[in-house]
Amino acid sequence: MIQKSCVSLSIAFVVSASSMSVVAQDQQATSNSLEELVVIGTRTDQRLGQIPLAVSVVDQDTIQRGRQEIALDESLSRIPGIITHNRYNDLRISIRGFGARANFGIRGIKMFADGIPATLADGQSGTDDLDLGSAQSIEVVRGPSAALYGTASGGVISLTTEEPPEESFVASKLIFDEYGHQNYQIKTGGQAGNVGYLVNLSHLERTGFRDHSERQQSLINSKFRYDIDASSDLQLVANAVSSPKSRSAGAITLAEAAADPTQAQARNVSSNAGGEFDAQRLGLVYNKRFDSQRDLSLRGYSAWKDLDGFLPFGTHIPFAPADGGLSLDRVFSGGGIRYTQQGELGSLANTLTVGADLDMQKDQRQRFVNNAGIRGDLSLEQTERADALGIYFRNETDLTDTVSLSVGGRYDKIDLAIEDLYLANADQSGKLEFSEFNPSLGLLWNAAENLNLYMNYATAFETPTFTELGNPAQSLNVNLGGFADVNAQQAESFEIGAKGSNAAGNLYYDLALYTMDVDDEIVNVVSIANRAFFENASTDRRGVEGQIQADLTDKLKLTAAYTYSDFSFDSFDSQPSAVGKPLPGIPEHQLFAELDYSFSPRGYVVWDAMYVGDFTINNSGTQQVESYVISNLRVGTSYTLNTGQQTVSPFLGINNVLDEDYFANVRINAFGGRAYEPAPGRHFYGGVNIRF
Repeated sequence: MIQKSCVSLSIAFVVSASSMSVVAQDQQATSNSLEELVVIGTRTDQRLGQIPLAVSVVDQDTIQRGRQEIALDESLSRIPGIITHNRYNDLRISIRGFGARANFGIRGIKMFADGIPATLADGQSGTDDLDLGSAQSIEVVRGPSAALYGTASGGVISLTTEEPPEESFVASKLIFDEYGHQNYQIKTGGQAGNVGYLVNLSHLERTGFRDHSERQQSLINSKFRYDIDASSDLQLVANAVSSPKSRSAGAITLAEAAADPTQAQARNVSSNAGGEFDAQRLGLVYNKRFDSQRDLSLRGYSAWKDLDGFLPFGTHIPFAPADGGLSLDRVFSGGGIRYTQQGELGSLANTLTVGADLDMQKDQRQRFVNNAGIRGDLSLEQTERADALGIYFRNETDLTDTVSLSVGGRYDKIDLAIEDLYLANADQSGKLEFSEFNPSLGLLWNAAENLNLYMNYATAFETPTFTELGNPAQSLNVNLGGFADVNAQQAESFEIGAKGSNAAGNLYYDLALYTMDVDDEIVNVVSIANRAFFENASTDRRGVEGQIQADLTDKLKLTAAYTYSDFSFDSFDSQPSAVGKPLPGIPEHQLFAELDYSFSPRGYVVWDAMYVGDFTINNSGTQQVESYVISNLRVGTSYTLNTGQQTVSPFLGINNVLDEDYFANVRINAFGGRAYEPAPGRHFYGGVNIRF
């Protein structure tokens, strides 16, 4: 049995500037509307301008209006500090570089849907069951958030489903493109007595730009709210997704991409790489306001997932492991409590929030021999358990009329355990224990009527997931279970920033500068036959994030976001040649710009462009992807029919208007040069939304 205890206590000062990406549904994105926006970045309802954290918000209109609704990146691209890859397969998101190491899934970021975790107890996140067709808002906290949310080095992404409307409606939407993308949706909502409801059903089919990338998925997402009385309510969220087919084209070499970017990796085809899964999520949230100064929130949830699939290796591929068959049966459950009290500390206005979270994960994992896409003999069977307990507090005191001080901290205890049930290669059961206290300290100064300055210091930690604890194969034909020797990473961040608006209220801006030191960062060091393995290294991060949002005229609006990332290895015991080299997968410069023009009566034209600077794709910095520019255009309008009860809203879009050659995803430290997943060139999509 392996036991580790990682306990540390640090106290620091972090400065963080709030940024946001908001376009109000009425298209009046003035500074006043931005400052008054209420968000939950600090786990309490606060106006965005009063939060000494880097918090960004994307509203419903921006998420849903004329979008193809493939993945979150369509909405998140307008937020500085965020880099996304692989929207057409398995979306990868990084915030301030955290998450870039993942070849699949999302790491280093805590994710929530309607207050229910979409991040497992071991730290792995996924987006398969997130429903953009019924999303009301997406909130993003950039930077270390462990003092409130636990193991989140990069930040937090929280998606909220539309609230049940007072007036009943039925809406349907069809979205399609020239690569076989078809998305059918039907949504309804309303009130029945004290019960409000919102239900969205969608079905997705996609052939894909590349071979062997077909996908089918059906999803239902629902929210029910029962108003118990004037001061309390009960909210039920239920979500289910079924994907009978999800194939993976895999990464190919540069030469293969140049010859035919639509081709799949040969071993992905021969291995039948991909899978099928079913997942369900059920959550219950109770909110009680005792009076104007005290409120309580309780939540509980359970989630289930069954996955069967094949990885791109097996007995049919020379010099590769045989165990490419995968079966996973997962149960994830937990709950939380949060209490907030407003009052006075001496003669100073004060708000105190305390809470606790408990998350439990149990995975039944099996691996099988992959005989060219046919499941063979069992090669691994183990039960993986992760239990996470977190206790936190946050206190905010108004020192003066213009200065407030926030102090927070969170203690987390995370236990990871593997019970080996396949003993043909000896018992490799193991257990890891991590515990950590992470503080944060922030200062907010309302320097002028339209200007807020921030200072903030925070620490964060992040445990390795079960996948990142996998043992590097000593022989390509030997499957090893148990744990590799990977420590939890520690981050310490200092940030300063400013946000504000002009006197006329038609220009909003924010700026954040930060520095971050990360010890024992979990780094992808080698890929063996399409399987990644990890070790620890130390890194330095220096960054600048800026955004402006301006009403150029009554009808024309500009949003622009710039990200500068200077991230490098500070020490790396197993790869000393990487010291001083940039972290792979992260461009030094990224720039987003969008022009939104509204024409009478309800028409719009939106053009956006994203410049992504060149970046390296291996630790030693010897391989590099060149910079590129992606530009998109969408146009739509809305008609109300004579009855006044029906609205028809057609839209049309062009992705990659400039027909740029670029890669939708690049694998870090890929084996055999198979690192590149080409993206489609210029292509059209369209759709229509009909609402009764």
